[in-house]
Amino acid sequence: MLKNSWDSSFRYIVMILSLMLLVGILWYIREVFQPLISAGLIAYLLSPLVNFVGKRMKLQRKAAANIVFFTVLAVIISLLVTVVPSLLGETRSFLQDLNALLDQYQLQFNNPIQVMGIPVFLGGFIPAIRGTMGDTIIPQPGQVLSLLQTTSRGLLWFLVTIVTTYHLMTEWDRLREWLIRLAPDSFEDDIRQLYAEIKQVWLGYLAGQVRLVLILAVIYTAAWSLIGLPGAIIIGLLAGFLNLVPELGPGLTAVIAVLVAGLEGSNFLPISNGWFALLTGGVYLVLNNFKTIYLQPRILGKSVFLHEGVVFVAIIAAIMLQGVLGVLIVVPLLASIMIIGRYVRRKLLGLKSFDEPVSQKTNR
Repeated sequence: MLKNSWDSSFRYIVMILSLMLLVGILWYIREVFQPLISAGLIAYLLSPLVNFVGKRMKLQRKAAANIVFFTVLAVIISLLVTVVPSLLGETRSFLQDLNALLDQYQLQFNNPIQVMGIPVFLGGFIPAIRGTMGDTIIPQPGQVLSLLQTTSRGLLWFLVTIVTTYHLMTEWDRLREWLIRLAPDSFEDDIRQLYAEIKQVWLGYLAGQVRLVLILAVIYTAAWSLIGLPGAIIIGLLAGFLNLVPELGPGLTAVIAVLVAGLEGSNFLPISNGWFALLTGGVYLVLNNFKTIYLQPRILGKSVFLHEGVVFVAIIAAIMLQGVLGVLIVVPLLASIMIIGRYVRRKLLGLKSFDEPVSQKTNR
């Protein structure tokens, strides 16, 4: 034992105090986790593109990451400059069409609708929607200061996300090696193997999301084409891609499809535009529930080697507790925790750390 080394009891005290201090600091800065996680997710999504550019152009990872990052950033800025003004004009036109559609529905709902012989009065439904829209789109004077404060904080967190994304994309190799070397030398090979297995889980999850998008695009397109929805192919493809944005994406898909149905009607079904809009919304609800309950858990579960029931419960819990960001990462995060838990269990039981030989490949 070294002359100046701490005795075991003092080491335990320091370790406990250090853990308590770390937990306190993490709790105090908990608000920063969301932009940091968002940055990690963006870097993860762009990683395959970085690898592709690096292989095709025979560049080091940092050079390829710089090309991808600044290209994507330039594209986003260009879209904001060129598309946003046009989008504002389209939004005004959309609101005008929406008001016209609401006026049409208001006339239809003035009279009761017979449902299984029971009169249902929906006359107050449209005014309630108009009131909700007005409160949401036009802030009250007392809300302006709060809106400015929220926007300023959001801009700062956005800058944090962008800067962190850049450094994760360009410096990940160095950061990864630094994190691995924090472990004792005797555990370094185990940490590398854990990283390799967790990396495969996240890559598998990304591939599963791509498969899910393609399958949903085909399903939505086929279903809406069968009932004669105008632009079914475009709306179906959009529905598939918008599924990547949990909660918001499916809701926007439903609004677009129902509005198109209400304004244009069916290509061949002999029903009114109002009833066709209800039919389109009903088809969407059926398909969305099928996706949520069966298709999404099954595809994503297979991609990360988890039971679909566990995936379903995890997604629902993330929706209720964490929102969009939680839904995006809950499945691969749970699978990663399972990998680490399996490793810890083997070490506690004195078993071999892994079933397969330790991999030395850690390149992304």
